[in-house]
Amino acid sequence: MDAILVGVTVLMAVGMGWSIGANDAANSMGTAVGARVLTLRQAIVLISVFGFIGAALQGSYVSKTVGKGIVDLTALAADPARGGQGTRIALVATFASCLWVALATYWKMPISTSHSVVGAVAGAGLALHCDIHWRVLRGIFVCWLATPVGAALLGYVMYAVLRWLYPRLVPERYARRTLTLLIIASGCYVAYSWGANDVANATGVLQGAGILPGYTSVILGGAAIVLGIMTWGYKVIETIGSGIAHLLPLMAFAAQLASAVNVHLYTLMGVPVSTSHSIVGAIFGVGLVQGVRMVNVKILREIAFCWLATPVIAGVLSFACCKAVTWVATTL
Repeated sequence: MDAILVGVTVLMAVGMGWSIGANDAANSMGTAVGARVLTLRQAIVLISVFGFIGAALQGSYVSKTVGKGIVDLTALAADPARGGQGTRIALVATFASCLWVALATYWKMPISTSHSVVGAVAGAGLALHCDIHWRVLRGIFVCWLATPVGAALLGYVMYAVLRWLYPRLVPERYARRTLTLLIIASGCYVAYSWGANDVANATGVLQGAGILPGYTSVILGGAAIVLGIMTWGYKVIETIGSGIAHLLPLMAFAAQLASAVNVHLYTLMGVPVSTSHSIVGAIFGVGLVQGVRMVNVKILREIAFCWLATPVIAGVLSFACCKAVTWVATTL
């Protein structure tokens, strides 16, 4: 029974990685596609490569927070009397968060996979009467609020400066080609920082529950994310690329650079934040430089609602599933 439970948990984590790749691929290159600098196919290839590199090199930073910071799955795994609970939380949390992210991707809504997995881990922990590290959760919540605001401020400042500085530094005959290269480079940086931050959402619970060692879980999560990018990543790219604001190439560069810097800083601190929050905030910021009429407020309202609903829905799903799994396990 334990071996089956572990196997299903690993499969659910792979499914979560797939859903992350499908929903969050747009965060890296959606703006570049919207600005018509890259084709959809080119963007997906670059996201896959640099997202995997980010996961492999720096994915362990946030994995520790997801695996131990909310509910200490490592401590549960080390306790013979409660070790099964760690695996159960890992299974239920990955299932609930994967289900919600997949539904949002089908609706073409860029939600936060970080919100989803954090809410799901907390919901499962509550169902099993585990100690929830509320101080860590409060810190994560504050960072969630700061992420889009910081990205919007960075995007606004960067684009305002670049709009004035770029024509003065780059000769006109080189302007288009240089800007194309800058957009591609900044998109690759977003993909790298996204892979480093978000791989924990897929496999951090595997590491915390002692199911897989740290680096193995990170590589597995990175591969699952790449699979999601390649198969379904195009859906949300349409919303990010043109639904929020109509982007000029220089706006796309400023938004991507602001988002990448924002997420990378949180990654180095080990905080699981939303790359969706970051890129949407950055796009909003650069759009404001051109004027509020550039911004599609209706889509922003829909996205904001999904963000607020995500940790609650994932937590409730996880709580209910954990109670059901526990009942089945005790019955059998």
